[in-house]
Amino acid sequence: MIVVAGEALIDLVPETPGRLAALSPRLGGGPYNTAVALGRLGSSVSFCSRVSQDAFGEALLDGLRAAAVDVSCVQRGPEPTTLAVASLDADGSAGYSFYVGGTADRLFAAPAALPEGTRAISFGTCSLVLEPGASAYEKLLRSAAEQGVFTALDPNIRTGLITDADAYRARFRSWLPFTGLLKLSEEDADWLGGDPGEWLATGPAAVVLTRGGDGLTVLTRNGEWSVPGEQVTVVDTIGAGDTVNAALLHRLDAHGALSVDAAGALGEAVWRDVLGYAARAAAITCSRAGAQPPLASEVAAGPAQAGV
Repeated sequence: MIVVAGEALIDLVPETPGRLAALSPRLGGGPYNTAVALGRLGSSVSFCSRVSQDAFGEALLDGLRAAAVDVSCVQRGPEPTTLAVASLDADGSAGYSFYVGGTADRLFAAPAALPEGTRAISFGTCSLVLEPGASAYEKLLRSAAEQGVFTALDPNIRTGLITDADAYRARFRSWLPFTGLLKLSEEDADWLGGDPGEWLATGPAAVVLTRGGDGLTVLTRNGEWSVPGEQVTVVDTIGAGDTVNAALLHRLDAHGALSVDAAGALGEAVWRDVLGYAARAAAITCSRAGAQPPLASEVAAGPAQAGV
């Protein structure tokens, strides 16, 4: 079982160019997208979060169930669902503004225990910024690592939500000794202002950097390797990084490497396979509007055969 912990929200995505374009609601949130992607890839996955009892919250749960994601760890509350308003650049890159005041996911409480058979747990995005929930997710990260559960972290920086950049950077560094797999974009790495090699030395078995259309790079204590990106016509990049999170965990699981020791011992051939799998999955997501991660069969066929 792979658990994904973090927020579920509604992305409001413009249907056409223009500042006053009509907005379409889409199911979203980095951790939510990661859970759905894992389910579509065929992993046994559970979502751990706090979701509103409003109509958006019900739709979010429906989306999880449709992807075969276990929702027994989802807490519920009467507060509204978080909203993220997306803006799309000419190249399909997405930026966001957030409506987070008094929303349900901020009141998440760390569970007393993870589902039986949990071997890995993934964290990231807004849930690690917005208090009081952020401290609860941090507590869960630390306790899971101390219990020997393989932890994955994608900070997925949203600068508009971070009121004290230096404090957040210090907090990020404090998570690294409890992190098995660190995945982040080059832009996130630049904003965090650190050296991925130094981050690797503080705890993670591997650091994966995403470089947009240029592909992915992994740094491990055994070496550094890269794969190119898959060439597709990009509709937008919503959910692409979340798909990478899921694909990395799914493929590491296929290689029996959901532990710090096993992931740290992997060599070039396996890491190229894992990264290539993630690149194919992300490319398919980028070819679609909104966060629509692929099925395992589509990744196996490749972007060309998936209708991209």
